[in-house]
Amino acid sequence: MADLAQLDSATASGQGGIMEECGLSDDLNHAKDPLLQNLQAIWAKKDTEKLKEEIQLVFGALEDPLEWLLDILEAQGGWRGKGPCLASFLIHGLQLWTKEHPTGHQSALKLKKLQARLFPVLAQCHGNLFDPLISIYQLHAADCHFLLGHVTHLYYKNQFKEAAILSIKLKLQPDLEVEKMCIPLLLQDKMNLVEAYVEGYPDLQQQLLRVLDSWCAPGFQLKDIPRQYPGLPNIRPEKLNHRVLNKMIFRFLDKYGLDPAVCPNATNQRHMGTLKYLLHQRFVEKVMSEENWADHVQSTVQDNQWLQECLVQLLVRYCNLSTAATWALRYGLPKDRLPPGVADEMKALRLQEREDVPEQRVDGWEDRKKDDFYQLPIPRENIFFLSTVEEVLKCQEDVLKPGQVVGIDMEWRPSFGTVAGRSHVSVVQLAVQGQVFLLDMLQLLKLGGPEEETAEAALVGFFLALFANPAILKLGYGMSGDLRNLVATSAAFRDVGKQLCGFVDLLTVHQQLPVCPGDGKKGCRAVDTSQPESGRQGGRLPEKGLSLLVRHVLGKPLDKTEQLSNWEKRPLREEQILYAASDAYCLLEVYAKLQEDPAGYGWSPSTTESPPRKASATVKAKKLPSQQAVLSTPAENPPPGMEEVPGSSDAITVRDFRVVCDNMLKGLGRYLRCLGVDVRMLENDEEHRKAAEIARQERRVILTSGLPYQTLQSQVGEGRCFQVKCSEKAKEQAFQVLKHFNVRVTLADVFSRCQACNGDHYLKISKETMVQLLKQRGCLTEEDSTGGLSEDPAEAKTLCLGSPQPIYSPNCQWLQESDLDVESATLPGGTPVKVEAVPLGVLSKKGLTCFYCCSQCGKVYWEGSHFRRVASQLKETLDLSEDGQSFYEQV
Repeated sequence: MADLAQLDSATASGQGGIMEECGLSDDLNHAKDPLLQNLQAIWAKKDTEKLKEEIQLVFGALEDPLEWLLDILEAQGGWRGKGPCLASFLIHGLQLWTKEHPTGHQSALKLKKLQARLFPVLAQCHGNLFDPLISIYQLHAADCHFLLGHVTHLYYKNQFKEAAILSIKLKLQPDLEVEKMCIPLLLQDKMNLVEAYVEGYPDLQQQLLRVLDSWCAPGFQLKDIPRQYPGLPNIRPEKLNHRVLNKMIFRFLDKYGLDPAVCPNATNQRHMGTLKYLLHQRFVEKVMSEENWADHVQSTVQDNQWLQECLVQLLVRYCNLSTAATWALRYGLPKDRLPPGVADEMKALRLQEREDVPEQRVDGWEDRKKDDFYQLPIPRENIFFLSTVEEVLKCQEDVLKPGQVVGIDMEWRPSFGTVAGRSHVSVVQLAVQGQVFLLDMLQLLKLGGPEEETAEAALVGFFLALFANPAILKLGYGMSGDLRNLVATSAAFRDVGKQLCGFVDLLTVHQQLPVCPGDGKKGCRAVDTSQPESGRQGGRLPEKGLSLLVRHVLGKPLDKTEQLSNWEKRPLREEQILYAASDAYCLLEVYAKLQEDPAGYGWSPSTTESPPRKASATVKAKKLPSQQAVLSTPAENPPPGMEEVPGSSDAITVRDFRVVCDNMLKGLGRYLRCLGVDVRMLENDEEHRKAAEIARQERRVILTSGLPYQTLQSQVGEGRCFQVKCSEKAKEQAFQVLKHFNVRVTLADVFSRCQACNGDHYLKISKETMVQLLKQRGCLTEEDSTGGLSEDPAEAKTLCLGSPQPIYSPNCQWLQESDLDVESATLPGGTPVKVEAVPLGVLSKKGLTCFYCCSQCGKVYWEGSHFRRVASQLKETLDLSEDGQSFYEQV
């Protein structure tokens, strides 16, 4: 209080400057308040400790601290409380004071009036101040109807985000309409806020899903939804389409564990897609037997009449009237719901008293001969189907022998993209010399109660003893996918993939064999030239995957007839049992044949010594050095444009362009990451052929320079390897690559990926939070934060008055700042934020309001001259337009 006399004599302009720096506007009533003036003077000196002490004295001297604080906040106009300012100190100070001095003397009527005044303030302030203000003014204890009225008022002012956040804070969701509150947020692409709104309320989750599902109804026009909200700001209608909607619905179903029956329209759409796929596989690709096809069709359609009618309509198109009529009779469909001609065919079938009509012959399928395919070389009695724990334990003596070689494969019911999530393993095949053991996982894991726990424990122990034993050689083909599905089958298997050793993945071996066109023969690997119709031989598609390797090494391919069968149906058919046994046993014979004459097949066994490998249900293990084999998954479908010959007129987006750079082009790799390209870079000790392995597995284009170009090009094929001029700078190299592959870069792609680790998930960290993190790490002293880091007063005024500030918004995934653990300075995955690398001088940078942290490696970025320089280079060199694109979004 000693500074009051000095403050009374201060000039008006001086008072205004202090208040602007404090984040408090020049209100006529409060500018002359001696208490406020005193606090402003202390704040101007950046003496935070003294400020906190003085705030407690001020509140103790006031007759009504709650009303006084509201008067201050109401006078601020556009104040939002984002930065460290006097107002935020006052709020936190009053919260502390009210805990020590309960305001029991406050009348209910007076408190209600203060609460009513608080709502407009809450609608403007930053989310970090919601909780202390709600606590100070006891909003949790306020009348529910009173609170709902103010939330509704915010809603009708088009402040949907503020209304939703306030509802969440006050737990008002059950008393509000889900559709009314969430649909505007979805149109604004605020999915995280929608999820937070229904979190913990199963009824609201189901209501939301029913609303979304109604948009999937036949004939519904999604474009009509935004028209219902004409005044909605920041609308993102392009983010709402049937594909995104379908993914959103099933993401919610999986996240909340809800019954798909809640969403009949979306479920029907997925089942309809499954039917089309099955019909294509049966009648166009001709790779499914009638028995397997009919089994999957019946399990997909079930008793859904709409799907039954769709099936009959599709059969008329894909097959013939007789087959369509047969299925219509099976389901007893009414005549008025059938396509033309089907009803007459049904009548003819009845007159001829035929219960079934042989299906139209699929040319080529029935001509298949067993002699054309690999035959299991062991007698049927040496294939054992194990459905009890005791039987599994008995087979350990044969499987777990030191020096044993075991072929491993797994089968599960194909999902065809239906409602089910990751598939659960139904059968595990273990092949040793002369024997095959088929483990019935469905039966072994469905005992229930203590028996199920005992079975799981026994199976986990068995698999651990097998997978972690370096004295047993395990053979597989694309085993990482099998292991992920095994983990998804039961959480008890989570540790099975953590200590893998002694594995050889024959998929990796297959990819290392030389490539040549034509049929497989010694010394080269046959190229998979599968093409519709024209590429078929003998009525079937050319082999691929393991079948192709078996044909190359053993002379005949695998018969994949049962690959797409229903592996959850019991009992298994004899054909399924023989197929499962063959898939595992052929691995032993292929490996033995390769071992006999590795040079003849162009294979070096020294490059396939298997290391430990981890697997989980959701995260793939990192790639290993080139001298080690990896448990690889089959290559994903190539992104649009990646299989086309360079020079095509169709441009591709940055998000669809993926490359791998050799270790001589790291500068180019970093520059491409700067432009948003997904870039893998070889380490200095990795050989060039590692680039070919990565390119094949992940469908990337190889960027290389010098002599390795010819070798790498021969391993990945034409158009998948590009030679860069090493004499040019990284910028010129990057533009050369983008032009060659016709890649379209938009302004929002710039800096959308981390240049250090290639990650594309970022976390926005406010400036005040960064200051707090630096203090906790000892990188910033109290003197630094209160002394030389102050901003220009004119700029501070602009920030405090809430004028729109440019915030960089690249085309990447964003995490919420609430995901940051401020105390430990770690990200959700446990990655520490690299705050030590942030120069202290950056904190005083004009206009800097937030930092961007890579969620994968923790590297911190901020907007600077480098950003503007790259943007300028892009615009000048690539002649990009800013139409529809912007580096910034106004907040």
